[in-house]
Amino acid sequence: MKKECDLSNAGQAEFFRPVGELEIPIYLDQEVKVFFAKRALAKKKRLGRVVNAILRKEMEMLKKS
Repeated sequence: MKKECDLSNAGQAEFFRPVGELEIPIYLDQEVKVFFAKRALAKKKRLGRVVNAILRKEMEMLKKS
């Protein structure tokens, strides 16, 4: 490897993503996952949509208290 590298043409922050844009996995307990997966299937919605709707309701309740 060279002692000096020419980085004058390097892309700046090429792989940087702000935290708000990262997809962070959330792991549900098996019992919770099965329960809401069945609800999602019955409503013909994705599991993520069902869980997000529930969390939004929880957020609203917390804002009021």
